[in-house]
Amino acid sequence: MLGFAMKSVTQVVMGSTFEDDQEVIRFQKNHGTVWSEIGKGFLDGSLDKSPTRKKQYEDALMQLEFILKKIIEERKGRNFSQCIFIDSLVQGNLNDQQILEDSVIFSLASCIITAKLCTWAICFLTTSEEVQKKLYEEIDQVFGKGPITPEKIEQLRYCRQVLCETVRTAKLTPVSARLQDIEGKIDKFIIPRETLVLYALGVVLQDPSTWPSPYKFDPDRFDDESIMETFSLLGFSGTQECPELRFAYMVTTVLLSVLKYYK
Repeated sequence: MLGFAMKSVTQVVMGSTFEDDQEVIRFQKNHGTVWSEIGKGFLDGSLDKSPTRKKQYEDALMQLEFILKKIIEERKGRNFSQCIFIDSLVQGNLNDQQILEDSVIFSLASCIITAKLCTWAICFLTTSEEVQKKLYEEIDQVFGKGPITPEKIEQLRYCRQVLCETVRTAKLTPVSARLQDIEGKIDKFIIPRETLVLYALGVVLQDPSTWPSPYKFDPDRFDDESIMETFSLLGFSGTQECPELRFAYMVTTVLLSVLKYYK
């Protein structure tokens, strides 16, 4: 599933360069090295204590950045029939460093989030024939024998509920961080503006006071608008939804829609 996600992300971000499977494999190797250290080496400080690991990380990151820089330069001031993620950054009011950093972050995070969402969605669907049947009927009604389009994907309300419940039940993102926009207060404790606040989403997403029967996979709970609002405040939907998760929702919806034909 990671390979499927990697292929999807690389072509959306970087275009036809990654139609070649060998390019995707090379990207996946560097991606794995960088991502594993982001998730561990930086957090526990072990990366700085190991010169060998640090060099491997720096080399892998340098190769990723080299590829992205090359594609960014190729796309500047030119028109292509296929618009990719980098094009939207180039056309924005961003400098080269911002374009590079946004491309790196999206490329790294999207692969993991998309692979996890696809995997867990299929896993949970296998546990409930009722959910499968309801999802199949919606996809069949919306798409029929026609093509899968972004406009029609927007009509898949129940499919979105399935994916939201997958994110919640699997604790797809157990922790997040955000700078405090304004000064906050919890009991007697003051949280100064621009303080980095960590959110224990893995706990919040399975709090029984908000989510009745929290360990049950139940997409119907997201039929309640108040639940969707809570989910939005946590950054999983709406205006605060991160681009990487939005992309993962789209790719997983396409995958589930294609699987309909193998029923």
